[in-house]
Amino acid sequence: MIEILSPTDVLRAKDTGALVAGILQTLKSRCVVGTNLLDIDRWAQAMITEAGAQSCYVDYEPSFGRGPFGHYICTSVNDAVLHGLPHDYPLADGDLLSLDLAVSQGGVVADSAISFIVGDVRPAESLALIDATERALQAGIAAAGPGVPIGDISHAIGSVLNAAGYSVNTEFGGHGVGSTMHQDPHVSNIGRPGRGYRLRPGLLLALEPWVMADTATLVTDADGWTLRSATGCRTAHSEHTIAITDDGADVLTLPTH
Repeated sequence: MIEILSPTDVLRAKDTGALVAGILQTLKSRCVVGTNLLDIDRWAQAMITEAGAQSCYVDYEPSFGRGPFGHYICTSVNDAVLHGLPHDYPLADGDLLSLDLAVSQGGVVADSAISFIVGDVRPAESLALIDATERALQAGIAAAGPGVPIGDISHAIGSVLNAAGYSVNTEFGGHGVGSTMHQDPHVSNIGRPGRGYRLRPGLLLALEPWVMADTATLVTDADGWTLRSATGCRTAHSEHTIAITDDGADVLTLPTH
């Protein structure tokens, strides 16, 4: 289903996006060496509950996961890139952590992800991965607007990732959001311009470039959820929810600080 939101619902989506962005930035500021992934999950739960919002993850049970997700945020470390199931793990100096959060508030969903290095060790490969996904995300946002084919966004994202030397996995990518978390249209992280659904004002999209350093192949962890690089290489993931407007795209999950 492709859902086109009313102007009133788009305003609600801006509030949801601000909430998601604020939670992610707060969590990032709290993540230090020794922070446990389960603490991050508890902090996310507390902030979502305090805001009177609802998690999109706790009861989430898609075909590619094992049972309800059961947690409030995805915490993916180092070779884990997507759907990282929070577990008893204290973060180490130099870990690359990706946090992915989707929340519903006022009946509208916003979805965002950030990747960053924990502690003082700054591995060059990790920084390059994060930089590539962030630049690809900005390229995808810049390509979005009314009447633009989905393929133009996919091409913009994939061109940046390929130019940075990364191959692109097409199993998971961006997607529509609205009253639910995962909707059509699918937004691949690589594609051909001029093809696909043409965007309309009121459409919300979660754009999410992600890469693995030396492979495009994923493996599923024993927990049935966490997706890791097949070679054990490091990974990164960046995501924003945008609203298509009459003259471009409005980023709903930008941090305010």
